[in-house]
Amino acid sequence: MSFPIASPAWRVALLLITGACATAKVNYSDAVGPRYASGEAGMVPLVAPATFRVVSFNVEYALEIDSAVALLKGNAALRGADVLLLQEMDETGASRIAGALGMQYVYYPATVHPVYQRDFGNAILSRWPIVEDEKIVLPYYGMWRKTERAAVAATLQVGSQQVRVYDVHFAMATEQTPGHRKAQADRVIADSRQGWDKVIVGGDMNDAGMAQVFADSGFAWPTKHEAPTSHDWRFDHIVLNGLELAAPDSTGVVSDVHGASDHRPVWAVVALDAPRPLAQGR
Repeated sequence: MSFPIASPAWRVALLLITGACATAKVNYSDAVGPRYASGEAGMVPLVAPATFRVVSFNVEYALEIDSAVALLKGNAALRGADVLLLQEMDETGASRIAGALGMQYVYYPATVHPVYQRDFGNAILSRWPIVEDEKIVLPYYGMWRKTERAAVAATLQVGSQQVRVYDVHFAMATEQTPGHRKAQADRVIADSRQGWDKVIVGGDMNDAGMAQVFADSGFAWPTKHEAPTSHDWRFDHIVLNGLELAAPDSTGVVSDVHGASDHRPVWAVVALDAPRPLAQGR
């Protein structure tokens, strides 16, 4: 189903009007799928670069894909990202952006959105081979819409090194209790402890406090003091474990998205140095 909505304000109005009664009719609770991917075969591992650019962008229900592609191609801070974390995607949008940027991708929907009636989930796009991927079903349904959340994980072969990447979109504060939302972050943190020494987590956390959960478990939080990413809120973040920024000023938020979304992309450039052990807490 499509909606002839001309502006973000009308989209918000629609969600407010229908949100109270619209509940999920389909949640994809199976950890193995649905899964959509391309580019697993035929990619030749390259020498690892000195730096690695990470971009996270919530594309608002995958409604403005052409505008998103133009932004990701045209903005110097976003162009040439090594890994791109996209939220609120459907398979068509993920495939189109990956194709336009010449990247491989893996996409797992978590649910069918109860308003837009299309798949809703996260996609990881990469310029490096994706050697392993996984859907991590997160605990607890949304209180009102009964939607399920899932993180997407991918292990990237970057030269001789492997980097474990997670794309997250946690529940809003109106959907779940603080304890339930922390449990979602804890589920991702637990998976990241399974032997990877370079870990990147990024996405729409719907609350800076969710990034604090990662910081409290030993992750670096380089985007903590960046500009707001959704209206006046700092919802979108990148956190790191076993990695450091390439320079103190190598993070940012793109302020003008030219109508591509109600969120602004956040980016970080990290240094790929010798492997370091994961932090185990503070």
